Amino acid sequence: MIKCFPLENICLCEVEFTDEKNYILVRADMLPPIFQKVCEAKELLARHEAKNASDAAKMLGISRSAFYKYKDGVFRYDEMKSDGITTISLNLIDRAGVLAAVIAKLYEIGANILTINQNIPMNMVAPVTITVKTDETNPEYITRQLSQIDGVVNAETYSRSIL
Repeated sequence: MIKCFPLENICLCEVEFTDEKNYILVRADMLPPIFQKVCEAKELLARHEAKNASDAAKMLGISRSAFYKYKDGVFRYDEMKSDGITTISLNLIDRAGVLAAVIAKLYEIGANILTINQNIPMNMVAPVTITVKTDETNPEYITRQLSQIDGVVNAETYSRSIL
């Protein structure tokens, strides 16, 4: 079975050999156009620009059966990639407004918050982990900005994932 993840002129394909899943990177222009059309149909559905799979397939000039054949195995590469994702570990003083100030600063920086996990405060300090997607190439810049907020005990880059 081959599953492809197209992005512009590149396609990451998953090829199953026996029980293991392996991936092959393939240029999208070397693949049948149906893979791109299936991705576009899924986007139409996600944005509610198509009422259902039949409508999306019709809009793109593909058969409904082709859509269903590939929909679970074809994804855009950017849906799968983690470039620009940074996880930040913070310790915040247990005081109203501190987390809101952190969120406001992340908005100001232009970061898209993906997850926020906050644990119960111990000794008046709450551990918080925030994962953001940003164009900022220097995650340390983000932690420096967050460290300057009143009530942030410390902030450090926990991980930066790049596919």
